[in-house]
Amino acid sequence: MIIGVPKEIKNHEYRVGMTPASVRELTALGHTVFVEHNAGSGIGFGDDAYQAAGATVLTTAAEVFAKAEMIVKVKEPQAVERAMLREGQILFTYLHLAPDLPQTEDLINQKPFVSRTKQSQTTVVACLY
Repeated sequence: MIIGVPKEIKNHEYRVGMTPASVRELTALGHTVFVEHNAGSGIGFGDDAYQAAGATVLTTAAEVFAKAEMIVKVKEPQAVERAMLREGQILFTYLHLAPDLPQTEDLINQKPFVSRTKQSQTTVVACLY
């Protein structure tokens, strides 16, 4: 599987979806991991740590979203990120939908969810709290 880890863009969110240790485990199992430049800087991991663990560092979130089959995030996707989700892509993240109707509507109404009958959809794996 091709896994993408974008830098978190929600205000005051410094965590990252995967640490270098997680990347090492997945690449050892044959998966490909793309990490956005500086994604781990908020928790003290530079791009070099991710590269040493087997990830390829990409310059932008758009590149990560375009290449990945699964996106791994800490927080719910922001509007600009939801717009980059595509059919067949898996989103693995925490979602807090109750206070954010626009997010809920975006995730429900975007083409990947509407076209479920065609078996071409975005799969969201989330912990709701």
